[in-house]
Amino acid sequence: MSIMKNIIRHGHILPMLVLIYLAGVNAFAVGTNNLFWDRENERVTADVRDWGLVPMLEEVALQSGWNIFLEPDYRHKASVKFKSLPPGEALRRLLGDMNFAMMPQTNGQQRLYVFRTAMGNATQQMKTSRPAPQSKRVLNELIIQVKPGTDVEALAKLLGAKIVGVIPELNAYRLRFEDEEATEAGRNKLEANRDVTTVQNSYEVEQPLTPQNIGGIAPPENKLTLNPPKKDGCKVVVGFVDSPLPKLSPEMEQFIKERIAVAGQSSVGDSPTHQVAMVNAFVQAMQSSGKSDTSVQIVSVDVFGASSSANTFNVAAGMIAAANKGANIINASLGGYGYSPILCDVIHQLASRGIPVFAAVGNDASKVPFYPAGCSGVVSVTSVERGKVAPYANLGTQPDVGAPGQVLFNYNGFVYGSRGTSVASAAATGVAAGIADANCAPWSTVIPAVQKGMPVPSGQ
Repeated sequence: MSIMKNIIRHGHILPMLVLIYLAGVNAFAVGTNNLFWDRENERVTADVRDWGLVPMLEEVALQSGWNIFLEPDYRHKASVKFKSLPPGEALRRLLGDMNFAMMPQTNGQQRLYVFRTAMGNATQQMKTSRPAPQSKRVLNELIIQVKPGTDVEALAKLLGAKIVGVIPELNAYRLRFEDEEATEAGRNKLEANRDVTTVQNSYEVEQPLTPQNIGGIAPPENKLTLNPPKKDGCKVVVGFVDSPLPKLSPEMEQFIKERIAVAGQSSVGDSPTHQVAMVNAFVQAMQSSGKSDTSVQIVSVDVFGASSSANTFNVAAGMIAAANKGANIINASLGGYGYSPILCDVIHQLASRGIPVFAAVGNDASKVPFYPAGCSGVVSVTSVERGKVAPYANLGTQPDVGAPGQVLFNYNGFVYGSRGTSVASAAATGVAAGIADANCAPWSTVIPAVQKGMPVPSGQ
């Protein structure tokens, strides 16, 4: 079978006629109000407490794609929990004693009017995008690169800093200072030091959200079996740079070649982590070709450790670690908003070794570049729903590939779901890995085939 025939078959990956949790969309953090609007099947699930009317309707507008108009009313707060209701019934539960009118449009987005007195008074249009996200600089840390042979331990001691990270391949070090004032004083000295080639900021990378237990729906079964690894020229090993990966079920664990932690060890509970969802999306994408076996293996890299956030230095270190353990393609279903030269340098170095990086464009519906997807040379991936770029997908990075951003899977006897560009990136990586494995094809051939078979919808 030709590579293009393979990609055409892969193009129908992950059919999801189901209710999905919006994993990776920042508004749905644990402990906040949860709203899941399944546009494919016109079903809504919610678990909200004292949610103000305006922020709630803004979230409905973002997820549904509707134009929503409100008669200004700041008294109503929603406290309700329900699963898989049609939109009209869901709105009745969410809006309580407020009136509403759903007005389908023959040649445009559906309109929803929410009012207490009269529909004509519903004139305040709800925003469909979140405020522009801000980069989160780590205020007491700097990243430096030095000339070979530089005594960095002595340099750090002179500055009153500690070395908390090293990437030997780049002569790069992560320095931690006592406070922001000490950091800025250290910056001035480092920039004047002839042995220091670059001084950079370190930025936070927030941990992607964990999947949600949705129940009552049967996910696709994993029927793939693992074949012995192929010879080096045809071997495919995928590096997942992500959250921790706990022990999986035997049918999934078979694909895990190795686990690495670059930010210290972490403990996981009974619920699946973000990486569990990504690995399932990846395997389901490979399985979608109709194959029953594969030789593809996974190197799992935890860049978070016990922390709720990582940083751009650890993400860069995680990519290098994955490559050093044999990964020849990397998936980064994470990111942040601060431009990191060292992260982009690592991606360029990997590209020079023939190792492509797939990365998610982010889920804030913003126009701010998201990294590492924004680094040149990355295969950036957005999420596609109903033939359009998903309403939550970021627009600040021009995507190279559009993939389904939804996945369902079993974990410890329960059904979980995730949604977001992170899922899309894992799925696109799965398609690429499956094609390369089936055809013993180089990435220079596989990636254009993936881009052609999974295009970003026109006009986006």
